[in-house]
Amino acid sequence: QVVVPEEVFFTVAAAGILENLLVLIAVVRNRNLHLPMYFFICSLAISDMLGSLYKTLENIFIILCKMGYLTRRGDFEKKLDDAMDSMFILSLLGSIFSLLAIAADRYITIFYALRYHNIMTLRRALVILAIIWTFCAGSSIAIALFSYEAATVIPFTILFPLMMFFILCLYVHMFLLARSHAKKIASLPTSTVHQRTNMKGAITLTIFLGVFLCCWAPFVLHILLARFCPHNPYCACYMSIFHVNGTLIMCNAIIDPMIFAFRSPELRSTFKKMFCC
Repeated sequence: QVVVPEEVFFTVAAAGILENLLVLIAVVRNRNLHLPMYFFICSLAISDMLGSLYKTLENIFIILCKMGYLTRRGDFEKKLDDAMDSMFILSLLGSIFSLLAIAADRYITIFYALRYHNIMTLRRALVILAIIWTFCAGSSIAIALFSYEAATVIPFTILFPLMMFFILCLYVHMFLLARSHAKKIASLPTSTVHQRTNMKGAITLTIFLGVFLCCWAPFVLHILLARFCPHNPYCACYMSIFHVNGTLIMCNAIIDPMIFAFRSPELRSTFKKMFCC
């Protein structure tokens, strides 16, 4: 096993939770950020926090087992393990659907700019988030309870590449049509600046997706290998870097807020006011 030092593990987890918490506080405090796009970003931040919290609790659980305070096969430990698995699945599904919601919001912003505020109202955004998290919570509980069944593991692992493929197709369509759409609205006042801002948001979302894939895909692959070929020597070799893959998930929680702060002038301004009182 390739072991990550516990100090590094907890430091990365704490940094991820703190950064995403700052994003949530910034959006709540600044009324100018009370927009659907930033609410979807808050949803992604909550997912990142859950991912870091899951890996932290799991590591604490492993430490307590090694010290003899907990056993790996007790009833209480099994329920605790199911709860942590549910939190992990909730984090993953929440991140996927939050990215999908942000992608859909950027798509509407670019191609239906004049009707955006009628299509994506604040109330509709909140309803979408309520549906997303209700579905994710129900799915995470169901998958955690029946995680030992192949019929449960297969749909869950298939969902990850399918949703990523759907978001990727949305991006490709978005960028292919963006140039022709820009020509149609070029005659409108401030259209150039508005279009440039919208494309900047699309580029930011593309960065989010790339970081998400790099950080989560290795862990999802680990789940597949652990379920379907646990005794294969090649699979066992890959699964030896389990702690590294877990650390990557927490790195995602650190990188996302940095992208928010770097790409959004409004968030940068809010952070400056918060830190400078």
